[in-house]
Amino acid sequence: MTQSSGSSRSVVSRWVLGAATVATGLIAGAFYVFACAVMPGLARSDDRVYVTVMRDINEVIQNPVFFLSFLGAPALTAVAAWQARGSHHRRWVWAALAASALAFLVTVVFNIPLNDDLARDGDPGALRDEFEDPWVAWNVVRAVLLTVTLGLLVKATGSRAARVDQVAPER
Repeated sequence: MTQSSGSSRSVVSRWVLGAATVATGLIAGAFYVFACAVMPGLARSDDRVYVTVMRDINEVIQNPVFFLSFLGAPALTAVAAWQARGSHHRRWVWAALAASALAFLVTVVFNIPLNDDLARDGDPGALRDEFEDPWVAWNVVRAVLLTVTLGLLVKATGSRAARVDQVAPER
């Protein structure tokens, strides 16, 4: 392998790690905003408004821009972990992948089914009672997991940059 091909592979892996970090930050931020502002704000609403707004949010969030980052964050983190194998920063990226996978699992196993249950017909008060507390709790779990993921990816980018700076002599 020539120096050039190794160098171009390194550039690609840096871009993938950076993209994973940005995508994860976007999704962590979205879940953080729900935890800190959206859900506490909605908690002040009556049952009918609460259910209507959450249904609307659950509908409009299913769009290509959100899905690109929601699905892209764990996918890019997986690619970055694969590319990091054998490198000194691999443990940070693999730990990030584990946390990201757990957050994705929480979303699929808990939040999405709760969203689906909220979409069914029924008394808004009863629907809210079944939805609000568990959804908020699981949202906090995934927000924390993705914040940890983001921190691990940032550590990996910093660790990688420090290592590259040590290896490449200044000219």
